[in-house]
Amino acid sequence: MADEKTEKATPKRRSKARSEGQVSKSQDMNAAVTLSIGVTVLLMYGSFIFNKFKSIINNTFTNLNPDLITREGLLGYLSYYISEIMVILLPIMAIMLVAGIAVNYFQIGPLLSFKAIKPDLSKLSPGKIMAGFKKFFNLKSFMELFKSLIKTVIVAGIGYSVIKKHELEIIALLGSEIMYSLNTITGIFAELTFKICLVLIILGIIDKKYQDYEYEKSLKMTKQEIKDERKNIEGDPKIKARIRSAQMKFATQRMMGAVPSADVVVTNPTHYAVAIRYDTTKAAAPQVIAKGVDYLAFKIREIAEANKVAIVENPPLARTLYKIVPLDGMIPADLYVAVAEVLAFVYRTNKGKRK
Repeated sequence: MADEKTEKATPKRRSKARSEGQVSKSQDMNAAVTLSIGVTVLLMYGSFIFNKFKSIINNTFTNLNPDLITREGLLGYLSYYISEIMVILLPIMAIMLVAGIAVNYFQIGPLLSFKAIKPDLSKLSPGKIMAGFKKFFNLKSFMELFKSLIKTVIVAGIGYSVIKKHELEIIALLGSEIMYSLNTITGIFAELTFKICLVLIILGIIDKKYQDYEYEKSLKMTKQEIKDERKNIEGDPKIKARIRSAQMKFATQRMMGAVPSADVVVTNPTHYAVAIRYDTTKAAAPQVIAKGVDYLAFKIREIAEANKVAIVENPPLARTLYKIVPLDGMIPADLYVAVAEVLAFVYRTNKGKRK
């Protein structure tokens, strides 16, 4: 079918999609990496956090004064706890924020686009609302639901296996010293989170591949879209043909206008005509200022005759000059002698115009 999207996206289509914020990105990868780093930081600073909470509790029960807890002084009373909690949470939050930015950069590179979050009132129309509602029942939505169920089952399975493995240790914690219990629970928690994060990262990598596939699929174009884009870039062939025709007409007129200033016109005698001018104040060698075949050659000869420009028949020289010397180009060194002989002949017979 003509409207079937079978062609790969062009660079222009990709650039436009990217500028609009449409990129291949896995939210599962973001969540997995951010969670992994957050948990790692939490475990690394576990003793610091424990000591902070211990200090808060000690301070609370040591300096507890009910008289200070008033409506007017409540904010000042809580400021100590707020500052201590911020000391605990801010480093973890900052590291997780940096991790989130880094994993986004790894997936999509540098990108800043506000189009995706720009308000669009047209989306509030009944048609757009119904179209958005239908998206809940498309294949992509079911795939997202399936992925969520798979992750839930895997995480639940890992949790069950880890707890089952340490079942006897957990039961033995009843009546144990608090520090021993905390160390044991921390070890089990570390094992549990490590396995969960590892599996989530693997699922995130798989999801990234899937998102890449869906992204490429969404960018595909029809053959007609490819043609339209190429036409927009290169221009309409009909318009381009008109422009070329106008340019050729202008160039021909300019060339014909230069014939009267030529010193000599070398001809084939009928098929080729090359007008040569030698002006020592403008060029170091003779120049070809007009040339043509058939009809153009006839017009060059006609203008030359009307302006009393010398015409010399020299078929080999005319053909050579036409083929190897561009318009307004200087005569090459290997043709100096042949052209000089023609010019000398013209000057001797007083039919050229000396510049």
